[in-house]
Amino acid sequence: MSMYSLDTGMRSSVPELIRRAEIEGAVLSIEEIEELLTIADPAELDLLWQAANRVRAELIGSDIWMRGLLEFSNVCRCNCLYCGLRADNTGITRYRMSSAQILAAVDRIAKAGIGTVVLQSGEDPYWTAERLVSLIEAIKRRHDMAVTLSIGNRTESELAEFRRAGADRFLIRHETANPSLYKEFHPDSTLEDRVRQLRALKDMGFETGSGCLVGLPGQTTADLSSDIALARELNVDMFGVGPFIPHPDTPLREASGGTALMTYKMIAVARLVLRDVHIPVTTALSTLEEEGREKGWARGANIVMPNATPSPYRAQYELYKNKRCIDDTLEHCLGCLSRRISSVNRTLGYGRGGSLKKGGQ
Repeated sequence: MSMYSLDTGMRSSVPELIRRAEIEGAVLSIEEIEELLTIADPAELDLLWQAANRVRAELIGSDIWMRGLLEFSNVCRCNCLYCGLRADNTGITRYRMSSAQILAAVDRIAKAGIGTVVLQSGEDPYWTAERLVSLIEAIKRRHDMAVTLSIGNRTESELAEFRRAGADRFLIRHETANPSLYKEFHPDSTLEDRVRQLRALKDMGFETGSGCLVGLPGQTTADLSSDIALARELNVDMFGVGPFIPHPDTPLREASGGTALMTYKMIAVARLVLRDVHIPVTTALSTLEEEGREKGWARGANIVMPNATPSPYRAQYELYKNKRCIDDTLEHCLGCLSRRISSVNRTLGYGRGGSLKKGGQ
């Protein structure tokens, strides 16, 4: 009897759609993507999780690749309504790591065997293109590792400078593919500009990452299906989804926030539709659920980003409150992750773990 048997009492359309998504998910319509995101029946959800996990296993294998996350500045010129780093939030302690501090942290990442450093910050005016180019070149001289930038909006000329300096990847989440929602929550940028930057990055040879927040006020499952469809159109190399967690010092402090369940559904459906992309499990997801990372890995994800930001800065990079593991060292974090990854019968991936579209090297 097929695992998609109707004897379970499930309506036939959803198991059939899941079966088709597993085989040919890349061609699903936006409406079909939305239908998968509305699944609520536990038995049907289990079919969805299993299908996403099989596609992950077939296309990627058992490795969970590591990216060393280094949050080098929490200064930001922007006032995105949901973000704890927004310029108008005077309730957090601002910091900006020096180049020497950043390079020392990168040395620790390399010593730990992690082949990628993710340099993440707010949109900090201090970090000009000239300063960032110097930093990228210094990292490349010291280590054979991939450099990923996650620094927000930059001009095309700046992006070209970063690429020439040796930057390999650039992460810039589009956050929401709904232009009205984007405009409502992002007073300093437009969705059009963000998409234009993602296209330019791809043209320059960067491995690109995008993604969205799950649970923004007013967001619908149709919006979320459009997020996945936009990532498909942009042919991104990584797609990150994380739940919106309201910060008490932002205009959205009273909002309800995103759920772990919808985040898992986005991970699973993204795996079925986008196929050969890297999908991380975010710290925000594990903040909502103790076993969030394990469940995410079992439902299509294959990336984890151990935090290498040194104390006291890690606690001060406050996108939201109650972030997990803010007092852990990188070494402790890696030990914990190794145990968690083994618990789901997966293996730690070492090295760069490059774009799956380019063979993963």
